Amino acid sequence: MSRTLVQPVGQKRLTNVAVVRLRKHGQRFEISCFPNKVLSWRARVEKDIDEALQSHTVYSNVSKGVLAKSKELIKAFGTDDQTKTCIEILEKGELQVSGKEREAQLSSQFRDIATIIMEKTINPDTRRPYTITMIERLMHEIHFAVDPNLTSKEQALKVIKKLIEHFPIKRAPLRVRFTAPKPNFTGLMEKVAEWNATVISNDISGTQPSIVCEIEPSILHSCEERLKDVQGRVEVLSVSAHAEGGPSVEQYDNVEVPQAVPAKESDAVAEITETMQKQSISTEIQGNAQGKQQRRCKECDVLVDDKLYREHCKSGWHKHNYTRHKNGLPPLSQEECMVEMELADSKKDLKDYDF
Repeated sequence: MSRTLVQPVGQKRLTNVAVVRLRKHGQRFEISCFPNKVLSWRARVEKDIDEALQSHTVYSNVSKGVLAKSKELIKAFGTDDQTKTCIEILEKGELQVSGKEREAQLSSQFRDIATIIMEKTINPDTRRPYTITMIERLMHEIHFAVDPNLTSKEQALKVIKKLIEHFPIKRAPLRVRFTAPKPNFTGLMEKVAEWNATVISNDISGTQPSIVCEIEPSILHSCEERLKDVQGRVEVLSVSAHAEGGPSVEQYDNVEVPQAVPAKESDAVAEITETMQKQSISTEIQGNAQGKQQRRCKECDVLVDDKLYREHCKSGWHKHNYTRHKNGLPPLSQEECMVEMELADSKKDLKDYDF
C-alpha cells in the first residue's frame, strides 16, 4: 500500500507585505513595504523610511525573491545605492493591491471628494449645502471617475466646476474681516464696493476699524495684494459661509407635513430630481424601442428588453421593489421609487448633521 510522501515547503510565504512596482528602461523593479504605510509616506504623514520599507533591497520579483542586478540599477537609476533606489520606487512606483482593496480605496476617496464638495458649495437659492447623497448622485450624473493619483481636494475643485455648468450649485463664499487704519478706512470701503462683497457688519470704533463681509473665494489673493495700498489686512473667518440655521428634520417629511418645506429649496431639489428622472426614463424608452424580445419583471410589473433585463435586476429600482414584494406591498413606478429612496436617504443623512 503506497503512501503519499508529504515534503515540507521551503518557500517563505509573503504575509503582511505590500509590493510597490516601477518599470524603468524596460526593467521591472519591486520593493517590499508595510501595508498602509505607502500612502502615509506619500502623504508625508510617515517620515521614517524604516517604518515604510520591509527591507532596503530592490527586487526584480518580490514573490520569487529575485534580486535586481547592480548593472540594471545603475542603468535605470544612475546609482546602485539600494536605499536611494527604494525611496524613488516608493515615490513613483505603483502599489500592487487586490481588486477589492482598490475598490475600497476608490470608494473611500469618492466619499471624501463628495464631502469636500458638500462643504465648499451651496444652493444659490437657499444658501444652504446639499446633502451628501445628493452630491454623490450628481457626481454619478456627470460620469465622474476617481483618479487615485490626484488628491481629493484637487479632484473636488474640478468636479465643482462641472457641477456648476449643469446644476443649480455654486461655491460657498468666504467670510472675511478687512482691517485698515482709520485714515484709510474710506479707501477700504471703496475697494469692498469694487469687489461686490456682501457686507455683514462693520466696526468703526478704535484706531483699527474693521468690516466683515463675504467674497468669492477666487478673489482672495487679489484682495490681499490690493489691501497693501491702504495698509490693510484680511483675516479669514470662515472658508464656507452658509445660511444660519440648517434645514430642520420636518423639512424632509414633505409627504406628511408639506407646509414645512421652503418653496425655493423644494423647487431646486425638484428641478434636479426631474432632470435625473427624465434622463433615466429616456434611456429606458430607447432601450425598449431597439429590442424586439421583452421580459416581464413581476417585482416591478414592467416589460424590459431581454438584453437589458440583467442590468434592470441590478438597478436600485428593481431592488427596492423586490423588498416591497417580499413584504407584500405593491410595486412602485420608477419615478415613485426615486422619490421614496431620496426621502429615505435624506432622513438618513440628517443623522450626520449637528442641529
